[in-house]
Amino acid sequence: MSVSHPIIAVTGSSGAGTSTVKHAFEDIFRRSGIKPVVVEGDSFHRYDRMDMRAAVAKQEELGNTLTHFGPEANRLDMLEKLFQTYSETGKGEKRLYIHDDKEGKIHNQEPGTFTPWEEIDGDNDLLFYEGLHGGVVTDEVNIARYTDLLIGVVPVINLEWIQKIKRDCANRGYSQDAVVDIILKRMPDYIHHITPQFSRTDINFQRVPLIDTSNPFVMREIPTPDESLIVIRFKEPKKADFPYYLSMLKDSFMSRPNNLVVPAVKMGLAMEVILTPFIEGMMEKKSQRG
Repeated sequence: MSVSHPIIAVTGSSGAGTSTVKHAFEDIFRRSGIKPVVVEGDSFHRYDRMDMRAAVAKQEELGNTLTHFGPEANRLDMLEKLFQTYSETGKGEKRLYIHDDKEGKIHNQEPGTFTPWEEIDGDNDLLFYEGLHGGVVTDEVNIARYTDLLIGVVPVINLEWIQKIKRDCANRGYSQDAVVDIILKRMPDYIHHITPQFSRTDINFQRVPLIDTSNPFVMREIPTPDESLIVIRFKEPKKADFPYYLSMLKDSFMSRPNNLVVPAVKMGLAMEVILTPFIEGMMEKKSQRG
């Protein structure tokens, strides 16, 4: 943790609501005049797209499973080094992972490749990470200890499976059987490396559908925000202003002393209402430190 060079990490698996999170933080940073260094978790994958396919095939021949959820497919040592270096000096190196043709045209690279490592611009106020491993702790690394605000964004598991099946079948041309096979293969890494992070987070945003998703493999449609709620859990409820949240977020209610529930259509607004005071508090401490 660092007062002078704070780090905000958002951790969550596929289908967690990445676009909503991204827009909420963009709004907070813009309104508060904050210049973030944005770091994507995908940029710390160990392999580019082609090499990952080869590595997966090799491990399968050996009877092993390799997934992006686990440490073996990522450079968690380099991510920890970035967090440590940034928290101490405000410096470090980052790169980008090219996801699609649109990003490829911008950077003049093929999708599935990495841009070269580059030094972080010193003109910034904080580091903002979004990816799979912002709160990971293993025998070799402890990334969570460097975060000043750790946020989990995750759907309940059945909803996550529904979203992955629909997305991979529609956008990547996979069969449903192939997607289910991927889900099964990465489950050990999900259990051991993704799920534990949500016990370390300061705040969790979990999407819960209000329709029957008991068999996610026969769902025709992804539950909509109108058919979902967001359960927001605070690690330290004494730091939360529940009366303010309840007044600002219509139809919200508390289900436990540290749990706030809001309609999913208001997830973006809820993030802004709840997180803005925390982030502005960081900036105030930073300015006081000088």
